[in-house]
Amino acid sequence: MNPLHNLLERKLETLATSLAVVLPGGQRFGPDAAKVTIRLNELSPLAHIASGEVGRVAQDHVEGRLDFDGSVRDLMAVATQMIEADPTATRADRGPLGWWRGIARLSRSRANHRVEADARQVQFHYDVSDDFYALWLDPLRVYSCAYFKHPEMTLAEAQQAKLDHICRKLMLREGERFLDIGAGWGGLLLWAAEHYGVTASGITLSKNQHAHVNRLIDERGLRGRVTMELRDYRELPEDAPWDKIASVGMFEHVGRAMLPAYFGKVWRLLAPGGLLMNHGITAGGTRNEQLGAGMGDFIDRYIFPGGELEHMSHVLEVMSEAGLEAVDVENLRPHYARTLWHWSDALEARLGQAREATRDNVVRAYRLYLAGSAMCFEHGWIALFQMLAAKPSGNVAEGPMRGAQSVYPFQRAYMYGAP
Repeated sequence: MNPLHNLLERKLETLATSLAVVLPGGQRFGPDAAKVTIRLNELSPLAHIASGEVGRVAQDHVEGRLDFDGSVRDLMAVATQMIEADPTATRADRGPLGWWRGIARLSRSRANHRVEADARQVQFHYDVSDDFYALWLDPLRVYSCAYFKHPEMTLAEAQQAKLDHICRKLMLREGERFLDIGAGWGGLLLWAAEHYGVTASGITLSKNQHAHVNRLIDERGLRGRVTMELRDYRELPEDAPWDKIASVGMFEHVGRAMLPAYFGKVWRLLAPGGLLMNHGITAGGTRNEQLGAGMGDFIDRYIFPGGELEHMSHVLEVMSEAGLEAVDVENLRPHYARTLWHWSDALEARLGQAREATRDNVVRAYRLYLAGSAMCFEHGWIALFQMLAAKPSGNVAEGPMRGAQSVYPFQRAYMYGAP
């Protein structure tokens, strides 16, 4: 028998979730009643399946070299079992060439995150199709981790709870100036203005998002209190600092090489004593450059070109070096797994409409991206942190919390009080 066929059969025998593989000529490997059946349209994906390179298998699906029967939840169970090594264990700095790899990594990061490159990369992802995103996001189109404050919440309720959770953590007050860096489709920006009375400004590099939010501003009569600009964070003027700043699901696009400049810019934009909410996806491993088993390459190619995930410890280090004091850190990793399964289920229920809204290969990529990301969050291969930080004012004043140097009260009760 073909050695690759032998390897495939041994791989299938190790899986707890049954998988069958059908070759182009009809030859079948695995049980007849398998939960998932992969049908090859050409032979090249066979090696990727046999070796457990799930990111390459995903790429084969997007490019039409294979199709599958079965639910994406069962497909992800199979994928988890196919991966032979911890996908967060790869360390770019190991071995005698580790130092040079680190330099090369920073060089690539710097090149990938010039202003014009960031604009192209953001538009590649977010400007796919507003109609497509509307099929599986909540009505407010909040494209970030929800907060399931109560287990029985719907996705829409959990997204509103997340928006309010952020506003409470930031201690937003009527009349304050609030900046949302990477404001998406405007969920947080409009929530803060309508529920907390702030004067809100948002920026994005997505042309679709910019147009959508400005329509909402006019429809809701918020012109003059809310603005949304098509602007890079590096181009924001620093002459009138904001009282509070949020960055939600944006700093994943910043890049390792640019993190010092990013947090330095935020420090200059923030008024003394003000608060920053930095909410975003972080790496599960402390030193891996991307996820192994080909998953990182898949994300970079089809979903988030130029995206880079850093471990929370590194983010906090760079944030602190910029002069921002971390005052509260919350891990919402399981919340994001649940959010992604909501999105995945909604997309699966509307595949026909999705293919009408955008290209078939985009739908193929997002089916695997949403379910695969849910799997990664469940396994701790990636995480989601809300990092609340303050810009110390330097004023060590008398009072009940002498030396606070910010509006933060250094206790959490204010975050969870009754609305």
